[in-house]
Amino acid sequence: MLDTRLSHAQRKRIDKYSTKAKAYLLGVQGNNGLLFKLAVYSLLIGIGFVYLFPIIYMGSYSFKSLEDLLNPLISWIPSTFYTENYQVAYKVLNLFPTLLETLYVTVIPALAQTAVAAVIGYGFARFEFPLKKILLVLVLITFIIPPQVLLIPRYVFFNELELIGSILAFLLPALFGQGLNSAIFILIFYQFFRMMPKALEEAAHLDGAGNFRIFITIAIPMAVPAIIISFLFSFVWYWNETALASLYFGNALTTLPIELGKFNATFEQLYAGDTSTQNINEGISMAGTMLSILPLLIVYFFTQKWFVEGVDRSGITGE
Repeated sequence: MLDTRLSHAQRKRIDKYSTKAKAYLLGVQGNNGLLFKLAVYSLLIGIGFVYLFPIIYMGSYSFKSLEDLLNPLISWIPSTFYTENYQVAYKVLNLFPTLLETLYVTVIPALAQTAVAAVIGYGFARFEFPLKKILLVLVLITFIIPPQVLLIPRYVFFNELELIGSILAFLLPALFGQGLNSAIFILIFYQFFRMMPKALEEAAHLDGAGNFRIFITIAIPMAVPAIIISFLFSFVWYWNETALASLYFGNALTTLPIELGKFNATFEQLYAGDTSTQNINEGISMAGTMLSILPLLIVYFFTQKWFVEGVDRSGITGE
Protein backbone atom coordinates (compact mmCIF):
# COMPACT_ATOMS: atom_id res chain seq x y z
CA MET A 1 0.00 0.00 0.00
CA LEU A 2 2.83 2.36 0.80
CA ASP A 3 4.42 1.89 -2.62
CA THR A 4 1.07 2.48 -4.27
CA ARG A 5 0.50 5.70 -2.30
CA LEU A 6 3.97 6.96 -3.08
CA SER A 7 3.50 6.18 -6.75
CA HIS A 8 0.17 8.01 -6.75
CA ALA A 9 1.69 11.05 -5.00
CA GLN A 10 4.52 11.11 -7.49
CA ARG A 11 2.08 11.02 -10.38
CA LYS A 12 0.16 13.95 -8.88
CA ARG A 13 3.41 15.86 -8.46
CA ILE A 14 4.43 15.11 -12.04
CA ASP A 15 1.00 16.22 -13.33
CA LYS A 16 1.26 19.41 -11.30
CA TYR A 17 4.69 20.28 -12.71
CA SER A 18 3.55 19.31 -16.20
CA THR A 19 0.56 21.65 -15.94
CA LYS A 20 2.80 24.49 -14.73
CA ALA A 21 5.25 23.86 -17.56
CA LYS A 22 2.49 23.94 -20.16
CA ALA A 23 1.06 27.12 -18.67
CA TYR A 24 4.53 28.71 -18.65
CA LEU A 25 5.31 27.74 -22.24
CA LEU A 26 1.87 28.01 -23.86
CA GLY A 27 0.02 30.36 -21.52
CA VAL A 28 -3.35 29.93 -19.85
CA GLN A 29 -6.57 31.97 -19.63
CA GLY A 30 -5.45 34.73 -21.95
CA ASN A 31 -1.90 34.98 -20.60
CA ASN A 32 0.73 34.71 -23.30
CA GLY A 33 3.16 31.84 -22.83
CA LEU A 34 6.91 31.91 -23.29
CA LEU A 35 6.80 30.40 -26.79
CA PHE A 36 4.29 32.99 -27.97
CA LYS A 37 6.36 35.84 -26.54
CA LEU A 38 9.53 34.46 -28.14
CA ALA A 39 7.80 34.25 -31.51
CA VAL A 40 6.41 37.81 -31.23
CA TYR A 41 9.66 39.36 -30.04
CA SER A 42 11.65 37.51 -32.70
CA LEU A 43 9.30 38.83 -35.37
CA LEU A 44 9.49 42.39 -33.99
CA ILE A 45 13.30 42.27 -33.77
CA GLY A 46 13.49 40.97 -37.34
CA ILE A 47 11.20 43.70 -38.67
CA GLY A 48 13.03 46.33 -36.63
CA PHE A 49 16.36 45.18 -38.03
CA VAL A 50 15.06 45.43 -41.60
CA TYR A 51 14.07 49.06 -40.98
CA LEU A 52 17.14 50.03 -38.95
CA PHE A 53 19.77 48.33 -41.11
CA PRO A 54 19.83 51.03 -43.86
CA ILE A 55 20.18 53.81 -41.25
CA ILE A 56 22.94 51.94 -39.40
CA TYR A 57 24.67 51.25 -42.72
CA MET A 58 24.49 54.91 -43.79
CA GLY A 59 25.66 56.13 -40.39
CA SER A 60 28.64 53.78 -40.41
CA TYR A 61 29.80 54.48 -43.96
CA SER A 62 29.22 58.23 -43.72
CA PHE A 63 32.02 58.48 -41.13
CA LYS A 64 34.52 56.39 -43.10
CA SER A 65 37.50 57.89 -44.88
CA LEU A 66 38.61 56.65 -48.28
CA GLU A 67 41.26 54.50 -46.58
CA ASP A 68 38.59 52.83 -44.40
CA LEU A 69 36.38 52.23 -47.41
CA LEU A 70 39.21 50.48 -49.24
CA ASN A 71 40.36 48.52 -46.20
CA PRO A 72 38.71 45.05 -46.24
CA LEU A 73 39.43 44.62 -42.51
CA ILE A 74 37.14 47.52 -41.57
CA SER A 75 33.50 46.58 -41.86
CA TRP A 76 31.17 48.55 -39.58
CA ILE A 77 33.21 50.62 -37.13
CA PRO A 78 35.51 53.23 -38.77
CA SER A 79 39.08 53.54 -37.56
CA THR A 80 38.40 57.25 -36.95
CA PHE A 81 35.25 59.34 -37.23
CA TYR A 82 35.93 61.14 -40.50
CA THR A 83 33.71 64.25 -40.49
CA GLU A 84 34.98 65.74 -43.74
CA ASN A 85 32.37 63.70 -45.62
CA TYR A 86 29.66 65.75 -43.91
CA GLN A 87 31.46 69.00 -44.64
CA VAL A 88 31.57 68.16 -48.34
CA ALA A 89 27.94 66.95 -48.36
CA TYR A 90 26.85 70.09 -46.50
CA LYS A 91 28.42 72.24 -49.22
CA VAL A 92 27.07 70.14 -52.10
CA LEU A 93 23.50 70.18 -50.74
CA ASN A 94 23.75 73.88 -49.77
CA LEU A 95 22.01 72.57 -46.67
CA PHE A 96 20.46 75.47 -44.77
CA PRO A 97 19.06 77.45 -47.73
CA THR A 98 17.78 74.23 -49.28
CA LEU A 99 16.27 73.12 -45.95
CA LEU A 100 14.43 76.43 -45.58
CA GLU A 101 13.01 76.12 -49.11
CA THR A 102 12.00 72.53 -48.39
CA LEU A 103 10.13 73.53 -45.24
CA TYR A 104 8.53 76.39 -47.15
CA VAL A 105 7.09 74.15 -49.87
CA THR A 106 6.08 71.32 -47.50
CA VAL A 107 4.80 72.81 -44.25
CA ILE A 108 2.47 75.41 -45.81
CA PRO A 109 0.71 72.98 -48.23
CA ALA A 110 0.53 70.34 -45.46
CA LEU A 111 -1.18 72.80 -43.11
CA ALA A 112 -3.59 73.91 -45.83
CA GLN A 113 -4.37 70.34 -46.84
CA THR A 114 -5.06 69.32 -43.24
CA ALA A 115 -7.37 72.28 -42.62
CA VAL A 116 -9.33 71.79 -45.85
CA ALA A 117 -9.62 68.01 -45.32
CA ALA A 118 -11.06 68.67 -41.84
CA VAL A 119 -13.71 71.01 -43.25
CA ILE A 120 -14.67 68.66 -46.10
CA GLY A 121 -14.72 65.61 -43.82
CA TYR A 122 -16.94 67.42 -41.31
CA GLY A 123 -19.31 68.50 -44.08
CA PHE A 124 -19.70 64.94 -45.38
CA ALA A 125 -20.11 63.52 -41.86
CA ARG A 126 -22.62 65.99 -40.41
CA PHE A 127 -24.69 67.48 -43.23
CA GLU A 128 -27.18 66.06 -45.71
CA PHE A 129 -27.26 67.51 -49.21
CA PRO A 130 -28.12 66.30 -52.73
CA LEU A 131 -25.70 63.85 -54.37
CA LYS A 132 -23.75 63.50 -51.13
CA LYS A 133 -22.88 59.83 -51.62
CA ILE A 134 -21.91 60.35 -55.26
CA LEU A 135 -19.63 63.26 -54.36
CA LEU A 136 -18.01 61.22 -51.58
CA VAL A 137 -17.34 58.39 -54.02
CA LEU A 138 -15.83 60.85 -56.51
CA VAL A 139 -13.56 62.22 -53.80
CA LEU A 140 -12.35 58.73 -52.94
CA ILE A 141 -11.81 57.90 -56.63
CA THR A 142 -9.24 60.70 -56.81
CA PHE A 143 -7.08 58.64 -54.45
CA ILE A 144 -7.16 55.70 -56.87
CA ILE A 145 -6.14 57.74 -59.92
CA PRO A 146 -2.30 57.88 -60.13
CA PRO A 147 -1.02 61.48 -60.00
CA GLN A 148 1.20 60.76 -63.03
CA VAL A 149 -1.94 60.54 -65.17
CA LEU A 150 -2.73 64.17 -64.40
CA LEU A 151 0.81 65.51 -64.80
CA ILE A 152 0.48 66.86 -68.34
CA PRO A 153 -2.98 68.48 -68.07
CA ARG A 154 -2.12 70.00 -64.69
CA TYR A 155 1.19 71.33 -66.00
CA VAL A 156 -0.54 72.92 -68.99
CA PHE A 157 -3.23 74.38 -66.71
CA PHE A 158 -0.72 75.76 -64.20
CA ASN A 159 1.46 77.12 -67.00
CA GLU A 160 -1.51 79.05 -68.42
CA LEU A 161 -2.16 80.50 -64.96
CA GLU A 162 1.57 81.31 -64.60
CA LEU A 163 1.90 79.19 -61.46
CA ILE A 164 4.99 77.26 -62.59
CA GLY A 165 7.95 78.06 -60.36
CA SER A 166 5.71 79.05 -57.45
CA ILE A 167 4.55 77.34 -54.28
CA LEU A 168 0.99 77.97 -55.50
CA ALA A 169 1.38 74.89 -57.72
CA PHE A 170 1.30 72.87 -54.48
CA LEU A 171 -0.82 75.20 -52.38
CA LEU A 172 -3.85 75.78 -54.63
CA PRO A 173 -4.66 72.05 -55.12
CA ALA A 174 -4.33 71.58 -51.36
CA LEU A 175 -6.76 74.47 -50.74
CA PHE A 176 -9.32 72.84 -53.04
CA GLY A 177 -8.99 69.36 -51.54
CA GLN A 178 -6.84 68.03 -54.39
CA GLY A 179 -3.44 67.93 -52.74
CA LEU A 180 -1.21 64.88 -52.39
CA ASN A 181 -3.50 62.03 -51.29
CA SER A 182 -6.08 64.49 -49.94
CA ALA A 183 -8.80 61.87 -50.32
CA ILE A 184 -7.37 59.68 -47.56
CA PHE A 185 -7.24 62.63 -45.14
CA ILE A 186 -10.84 63.54 -45.98
CA LEU A 187 -11.80 59.93 -45.27
CA ILE A 188 -9.95 60.01 -41.93
CA PHE A 189 -11.84 63.13 -40.81
CA TYR A 190 -15.11 61.79 -42.21
CA GLN A 191 -14.83 58.61 -40.14
CA PHE A 192 -13.64 60.52 -37.06
CA PHE A 193 -16.47 63.07 -37.11
CA ARG A 194 -19.05 60.34 -37.71
CA MET A 195 -18.03 58.74 -34.40
CA MET A 196 -18.70 61.97 -32.49
CA PRO A 197 -21.92 61.86 -30.44
CA LYS A 198 -24.61 64.05 -31.97
CA ALA A 199 -25.88 64.93 -28.50
CA LEU A 200 -22.99 67.40 -28.13
CA GLU A 201 -24.01 69.29 -31.27
CA GLU A 202 -27.69 69.20 -30.36
CA ALA A 203 -26.90 70.68 -26.94
CA ALA A 204 -24.78 73.39 -28.57
CA HIS A 205 -27.63 74.20 -30.99
CA LEU A 206 -30.01 74.58 -28.03
CA ASP A 207 -27.55 77.04 -26.48
CA GLY A 208 -27.67 79.11 -29.68
CA ALA A 209 -24.37 78.05 -31.27
CA GLY A 210 -24.17 78.00 -35.06
CA ASN A 211 -22.59 75.34 -37.25
CA PHE A 212 -19.31 77.23 -37.61
CA ARG A 213 -18.96 77.74 -33.85
CA ILE A 214 -19.75 74.08 -33.19
CA PHE A 215 -17.09 73.07 -35.70
CA ILE A 216 -14.45 75.33 -34.13
CA THR A 217 -15.22 74.82 -30.44
CA ILE A 218 -16.40 71.19 -30.34
CA ALA A 219 -15.41 69.25 -33.44
CA ILE A 220 -11.85 70.53 -33.89
CA PRO A 221 -10.69 70.00 -30.27
CA MET A 222 -12.07 66.45 -30.37
CA ALA A 223 -10.34 65.76 -33.71
CA VAL A 224 -6.80 66.60 -32.53
CA PRO A 225 -5.55 62.99 -33.11
CA ALA A 226 -6.86 63.06 -36.69
CA ILE A 227 -5.32 66.49 -37.24
CA ILE A 228 -1.92 65.32 -35.98
CA ILE A 229 -1.83 62.18 -38.07
CA SER A 230 -3.08 63.98 -41.18
CA PHE A 231 -0.52 66.76 -40.89
CA LEU A 232 2.40 64.41 -40.27
CA PHE A 233 1.53 62.12 -43.17
CA SER A 234 0.91 65.11 -45.43
CA PHE A 235 4.20 66.71 -44.38
CA VAL A 236 6.18 63.54 -45.13
CA TRP A 237 4.48 63.01 -48.50
CA TYR A 238 5.13 66.59 -49.62
CA TRP A 239 8.70 66.32 -48.36
CA ASN A 240 9.42 63.14 -50.33
CA GLU A 241 7.67 64.25 -53.53
CA THR A 242 10.30 64.86 -56.18
CA ALA A 243 8.58 64.27 -59.54
CA LEU A 244 5.87 66.91 -59.08
CA ALA A 245 8.25 69.31 -57.33
CA SER A 246 10.79 69.10 -60.17
CA LEU A 247 8.07 69.62 -62.77
CA TYR A 248 6.19 72.47 -61.10
CA PHE A 249 9.04 74.37 -59.43
CA GLY A 250 11.68 74.11 -62.16
CA ASN A 251 14.77 76.05 -61.13
CA ALA A 252 12.85 78.56 -59.01
CA LEU A 253 12.51 76.34 -55.93
CA THR A 254 14.22 73.18 -54.76
CA THR A 255 14.03 70.62 -51.97
CA LEU A 256 16.50 68.38 -50.19
CA PRO A 257 15.30 65.20 -51.97
CA ILE A 258 15.71 66.94 -55.33
CA GLU A 259 19.22 68.10 -54.44
CA LEU A 260 20.04 64.59 -53.24
CA GLY A 261 18.91 63.21 -56.60
CA LYS A 262 21.47 65.34 -58.41
CA PHE A 263 24.11 65.03 -55.69
CA ASN A 264 26.77 63.47 -57.92
CA ALA A 265 26.32 66.03 -60.69
CA THR A 266 26.52 68.94 -58.24
CA PHE A 267 29.64 67.46 -56.66
CA GLU A 268 31.35 67.23 -60.04
CA GLN A 269 30.47 70.86 -60.80
CA LEU A 270 31.77 72.14 -57.46
CA TYR A 271 34.99 70.16 -57.37
CA ALA A 272 35.86 69.85 -61.06
CA GLY A 273 39.59 70.43 -61.42
CA ASP A 274 40.11 70.71 -57.65
CA THR A 275 43.05 68.38 -56.97
CA SER A 276 42.87 68.99 -53.21
CA THR A 277 39.54 67.18 -53.01
CA GLN A 278 39.14 63.49 -53.70
CA ASN A 279 36.56 62.13 -56.08
CA ILE A 280 33.13 61.31 -54.78
CA ASN A 281 32.93 58.05 -52.87
CA GLU A 282 30.38 56.05 -50.92
CA GLY A 283 31.16 57.85 -47.66
CA ILE A 284 30.31 61.26 -49.12
CA SER A 285 27.13 59.91 -50.74
CA MET A 286 26.01 58.34 -47.45
CA ALA A 287 26.72 61.58 -45.61
CA GLY A 288 24.53 63.48 -48.08
CA THR A 289 21.74 60.93 -47.65
CA MET A 290 21.95 61.19 -43.86
CA LEU A 291 21.73 64.99 -43.99
CA SER A 292 18.68 64.81 -46.26
CA ILE A 293 16.71 62.48 -43.97
CA LEU A 294 17.93 63.95 -40.68
CA PRO A 295 15.16 66.61 -40.46
CA LEU A 296 12.48 63.91 -40.81
CA LEU A 297 14.14 61.82 -38.11
CA ILE A 298 14.24 64.84 -35.79
CA VAL A 299 10.57 65.62 -36.45
CA TYR A 300 9.58 62.04 -35.72
CA PHE A 301 11.76 61.93 -32.58
CA PHE A 302 9.90 64.90 -31.07
CA THR A 303 6.42 63.94 -32.31
CA GLN A 304 6.45 60.14 -31.96
CA LYS A 305 4.20 60.26 -28.86
CA TRP A 306 1.48 62.23 -30.66
CA PHE A 307 2.07 60.27 -33.87
CA VAL A 308 1.41 56.88 -32.21
CA GLU A 309 -1.54 58.28 -30.25
CA GLY A 310 -2.98 59.79 -33.42
CA VAL A 311 -2.68 56.52 -35.35
CA ASP A 312 -4.31 54.64 -32.48
CA ARG A 313 -7.23 57.04 -31.94
CA SER A 314 -7.90 57.84 -35.60
CA GLY A 315 -8.28 54.17 -36.48
CA ILE A 316 -5.51 53.92 -39.11
CA THR A 317 -4.40 50.31 -39.42
CA GLY A 318 -1.46 50.86 -41.77
CA GLU A 319 -0.30 53.24 -44.45
